[in-house]
Amino acid sequence: MAVETLTFGCRLNTVESEVMRRHAEAAGTEGDLVLVNTCAVTAEAGRQARKAIRKLARERPGAEIVVTGCGAQVETQAYSAMPEVARIVGNDAKTRAGTWLPATHPRPRLAIDDIMAVRDAAPTRIASVAGHTRAFVPVQNGCDHRCTFCIIPFGRGNSRSVALEDAVDQVRRIVDHGGREVVLTGVDLTAYGRDLTQSSSLGRLVQAILRHVPDLARLRLSSIDSIEADAALMEAIAGERRLMPHFHLSLQAGDDLILKRMKRRHGRDDAIRFCKAVRRLRPDAVFGADLIAGFPTETEEQFVRSLDLVAECGLTHLHVFPYSPRPGTPAARMPPVAGDVIRERAARLREAGAAALTAHLAGEVGRTHRVLTERGGMGRTEGFTPVRLAADAPAGELRAVAIAGHDGRVLIAAE
Repeated sequence: MAVETLTFGCRLNTVESEVMRRHAEAAGTEGDLVLVNTCAVTAEAGRQARKAIRKLARERPGAEIVVTGCGAQVETQAYSAMPEVARIVGNDAKTRAGTWLPATHPRPRLAIDDIMAVRDAAPTRIASVAGHTRAFVPVQNGCDHRCTFCIIPFGRGNSRSVALEDAVDQVRRIVDHGGREVVLTGVDLTAYGRDLTQSSSLGRLVQAILRHVPDLARLRLSSIDSIEADAALMEAIAGERRLMPHFHLSLQAGDDLILKRMKRRHGRDDAIRFCKAVRRLRPDAVFGADLIAGFPTETEEQFVRSLDLVAECGLTHLHVFPYSPRPGTPAARMPPVAGDVIRERAARLREAGAAALTAHLAGEVGRTHRVLTERGGMGRTEGFTPVRLAADAPAGELRAVAIAGHDGRVLIAAE
């Protein structure tokens, strides 16, 4: 019987769910098996996962529900207390084939590893993820930093990188199976290579992939920390047209004191300077960003600095997060901002993001873009802007598309 996965959270989880599913199916798993890959980035993510597990158990009373992911790693007791859960598997073990082999003796219900002791990042060996046009390639896992709002290092462990040769081989495998676009992903992607050699870096990896896999049409980066962009990455941005000009930045705030209380590595001016530098090298660059509204102690004046950052950095695609306390983090012990204020500030950030997106869309009308087609009559430009196509097209094709208009959310292709 096919194995079902239910995935919460990041792109890394999406790929790991596919790896788990394939291992379990290859092992000849019998019966109704559901693998729930949880997220722990917010307390709400955990609540949603547990709600989904209870619903699964009601609807499929005979299913074996196995829970894994960051939620299982950092909130083990909460999932252990659920009678609906048959097994709990740690983040390191979940992608290992042996975890899913038929048991020759009763398995322990709880198999949580010491994630801080893990020192290697195993490469993935899959050429695609079901239901996805672009292929995600995890090249880094874990994080060595301790942002005060974030629990993820305790779910993922310390930073570790996939060997450059393994990463290049994985991209080549995807291209050999017809893949047109690859997205490099990780927990702290710009930390790539620090644990390998002195000369290893994300930029050198990007250059190696584009050099050794000449048939790769498009290479993208997932979220990056702008302060950690290395010289080789800036060279690739300037000179490699196959590196797509969309950069999603982990900014979080626009006020220096709030950034310090978040224990971020950059300041406001660093973010603005990076965006200007990239635009000089790549005038067609499009920026997205993560921003948190209502971080503890944030005043109205400090919030306005985050609001102003949308224009000063020229941000187009915003991910806005109303702050919610994550138990176990230092920020959860800081003086909170009132809930109604948090919601109001998040709404203002989203309004600014919507206005910036509308302006970007309007600027694209009349242009022609190379669009990668997706399912459902949609596609994406080089700058990751969604396009509604004039007619359905097979997913995974690159087409020149003239832009006739927009609806405030997506571009609309000419007939």
